[in-house]
Amino acid sequence: MTSFSAVAGLKQQLADLGMPGSLEAIDATLQRLDSNLLGPVEAMREVLEAELAVRGSRRLTACLRTSRLPTIKTLDDFDFSFQPSLDRHQIASLHELGFLERKENVIFLGPAGVGKTHLAISLAVAAARRGRRIFYGTLADLVGSLVEAERQGRLKLRMEFLTGASLLVVDEVGYLPVLPNGANLFFQLVSRRYEKHSTVFTSNKSFKEWGDVFGDAVLTAAMLDRLLHHCHLVNIRGHSYRLRQFAGLEMPQEREAPRKRGRKRKGSEETL
Repeated sequence: MTSFSAVAGLKQQLADLGMPGSLEAIDATLQRLDSNLLGPVEAMREVLEAELAVRGSRRLTACLRTSRLPTIKTLDDFDFSFQPSLDRHQIASLHELGFLERKENVIFLGPAGVGKTHLAISLAVAAARRGRRIFYGTLADLVGSLVEAERQGRLKLRMEFLTGASLLVVDEVGYLPVLPNGANLFFQLVSRRYEKHSTVFTSNKSFKEWGDVFGDAVLTAAMLDRLLHHCHLVNIRGHSYRLRQFAGLEMPQEREAPRKRGRKRKGSEETL
């Protein structure tokens, strides 16, 4: 049996080293070690794994706090049965984050409510769990922040911050118009991130319509050239997941007017 003084000394060392995960796990691990349920190597691995789990949780919490994610979504929460057009293998492969290592982009296209934002956020959460710095923003908010930073004379700092994120999520491309000069500033951001870091986009517009979104067809073509050079395109075709509970309901104006009863006259038919 491990002596009380030895255990107390070990706990103090763990506390001095700032290892709360190991400190919390040490008693249960030593009991299993004394009962011959674990060998020395397994016991050491168990204590270290407990510490790594705590540090990983702290890192994830800190990363998510600065990421501006509006909510936490994971792949496990996604209902594939509602969107059968999706290639589950492709989505699962993306969540292995190989695209992040290769500095590739991901673009989710589809109508509102089909799960584009959910999948984009789940990729960001997966990256955060790997210790990557992530940042989220709608296109309107990101462009707005660039325009405001330029006005205040701190555009360089803002560009450096957004460029440095390992994964940038640009949500809702096409939902709101881009501010004047915003397209030029956003193009600069895309150019800075090109082949350096990955960006995930969601949009309800086809690429042909992006020129209207940014208000400059030539600049948009140059931007898409960079985005699509190393890119995974996911086109989601389906109905809104948020409106699924209303499926099958008729809108009032779509109801067929009730037929009025007719009354026959000699040689003719009159409808009343």
